Amino acid sequence: MASQIHIISSMATKQLLADLVAKFQQSHSQQILVESVGGVDAAKRVQAGEAFDAVVLAANVIDQLTEAGRIVAGSRADLVKSGVYVAVRAGAPRVDIGSEQALKQAVLDARTIGYSTGPSGIYLAKLFERWGIADQIKDRTVQATPGVPVGSLIAKGEVELGFQQLSEMMNLPGIDILGPLPPEIQTLTTFSAGVATASAQPEAVRELLAFMASADTAQIKRSNGMEPA
Repeated sequence: MASQIHIISSMATKQLLADLVAKFQQSHSQQILVESVGGVDAAKRVQAGEAFDAVVLAANVIDQLTEAGRIVAGSRADLVKSGVYVAVRAGAPRVDIGSEQALKQAVLDARTIGYSTGPSGIYLAKLFERWGIADQIKDRTVQATPGVPVGSLIAKGEVELGFQQLSEMMNLPGIDILGPLPPEIQTLTTFSAGVATASAQPEAVRELLAFMASADTAQIKRSNGMEPA
């Protein structure tokens, strides 16, 4: 039997991977360890040469790590697509986010605005620039440190209006999720897996990733606030 498979991922897919691994292990005796950290930190660790068997991060990061020789070329498996959602503290007024203009006004009115260092945060920073309000709100913007959910800052009152992947918000206490970004400005991040070049058991890893990408896992993905890729 293959030795333990060690996976590193961002926090966005932490619960998803736990559920997928549990399902896989119903029919396989393979031991699997999933380590979920901030996506920025995960990518840095893989890039620095730390040994893992598989990596699950945003698709563009998997591609970058492949080009850098840390992921086996051709091993990328797209798992899920995830949109950005908006939340406030539990019991706070439910501001209108139903259109781009309404959301822009909600951001301008918010005492503090929070987003992550991950794909959603990168997108929002660009969106605020496009809206022409980045300088106006910069002193009210809070960027969560890698691995810290924006929702936890909302629950503590440090952020009034927060943005992040639904999977990182849906099970957090102390917040109310208002809904997704309006369709005209929604962005979908594809999270993908790849076989690490450092792995001594690439075939076992490929079998696991093929299962994770299969149609049989669609319901698990949807229950975690994501759509199959």
